[in-house]
Amino acid sequence: MSSRKRSWMGLFGAAVAILTALYVGRSEAAPAEFRDLRVEVVGQGKPVLMIPGLNSAASVWTETCAALQPGVQCHLVQLPGFAGAPAVTTEHFNTAMRDRLLAYLDDRKLDKPVVIGHSLGGTLALQMAAEKPGRIERLVIVDSLPFLGGLRGMTPEAARGMAAGMRQQMLGASKEQWEAGTRQGAAGMTRSPAHLERVVAWSLASDRATTAQAMSELWGEDLRPLLPRITAPTLVLGAWAAFEPMGSTLDSTKKIFETQYAGLNGAKVSMSQRGYHFLMWDDADWLVGEVKGFLAAR
Repeated sequence: MSSRKRSWMGLFGAAVAILTALYVGRSEAAPAEFRDLRVEVVGQGKPVLMIPGLNSAASVWTETCAALQPGVQCHLVQLPGFAGAPAVTTEHFNTAMRDRLLAYLDDRKLDKPVVIGHSLGGTLALQMAAEKPGRIERLVIVDSLPFLGGLRGMTPEAARGMAAGMRQQMLGASKEQWEAGTRQGAAGMTRSPAHLERVVAWSLASDRATTAQAMSELWGEDLRPLLPRITAPTLVLGAWAAFEPMGSTLDSTKKIFETQYAGLNGAKVSMSQRGYHFLMWDDADWLVGEVKGFLAAR
């Protein structure tokens, strides 16, 4: 065997050894259990709590966490009832998760963490920051609005009524209706067919009662009155391109975001050019760049 080939084989072997060690080390670091939450901790440095959206797995943030390294300690949260995680019974899902997440910060002694939330995770991040002003250093809200009913021109009262009816309809659907509705609802969430199937699989593995409850709360709650209580600097990242066929534009959608977040002093709204709802996949470089710049700002 030539010396050049031996050298190449040596480098290859070293690379395999390193990757194997990393894989084994990661696989042995099982997610921690805390009050029905599963949290995987990755990296060292500034604590960043990363909350997924409705029906999503914690792994939705895996690539984002890796791209933020080094200097960041990601706490990847798996919410109960979603993507195959065991469900829990709560009278009010969002409030219960808000309180658990705040308790997790205290239990782990995470001082002034950054909280990043996508969709439902964004509403939880807002609720956490409003419940404990000053506890969170910065917020990053990914494609989430404080009052979804406002998109349909509803009053808060009308939105609550609509959400209650939605919940009953979801619970009463047949298995076939549920699966068809899941696929229909996932359409337009991401540009990637592979990721779309991932979203569908997560949704079908989720507990239906948890999904129905969380969805009804998303549509029925108006968090805008809470926004003035939030003191953490906030970056809001929005998507619009999936609604282009219905007449939406970047500017018109950005105005919706800015109007809904008007009560949050100093909130910065930034819009993806072409990404759909799962911006961490569809516009990953842009999202990571926005987050890095925001975390580095004084």
